[in-house]
Amino acid sequence: MIRPLGRPGDLGWGVMSHGEVYADEFGWDSTFEALVARIVADYVETHDAVREAAWIAEIDGKRVGSVFCVAADETTAKLRILLVHPDGRGKHLGARLVDTCMDFARTAGYSRMELWTNDVLSAARRIYLQRGFTLTAEQPHHSFGAELVGQTYAADLTAGTGFRPGAAVPDLW
Repeated sequence: MIRPLGRPGDLGWGVMSHGEVYADEFGWDSTFEALVARIVADYVETHDAVREAAWIAEIDGKRVGSVFCVAADETTAKLRILLVHPDGRGKHLGARLVDTCMDFARTAGYSRMELWTNDVLSAARRIYLQRGFTLTAEQPHHSFGAELVGQTYAADLTAGTGFRPGAAVPDLW
């Protein structure tokens, strides 16, 4: 089930899970968890209920995923902090969370969506590419205790769902 964010503990779960999962899987340090905490705090402090939203994925009442949609500007939405916990993987929850986020952004009147990620997150990248996102910039950086390549992706939200079932996704990395 994917539901709107809003139950007690949702925000803390998102921050904690990002910190734990990325430390376990990529060796990232607590500065990543701090970044996620800032993103969540900014969302709470400046949330526009008409143009911004967030969702939690659950299995049997247990939180296993999240995603946020925030305003970048009047025409561009930002997909932020997508996560599917290992307990929820293999059930297409990442794809469903991204679809939910993109559908909301279209309904809210955005014509474009962008996101920032890192090249090591190949499962997320595959979801983004299948939904019509294209790589617009990349930059090497040292963050979270690791050498990474940050990537910016963008999608045109006026072109329909963007999802192309069975679409070949180039393995560029």
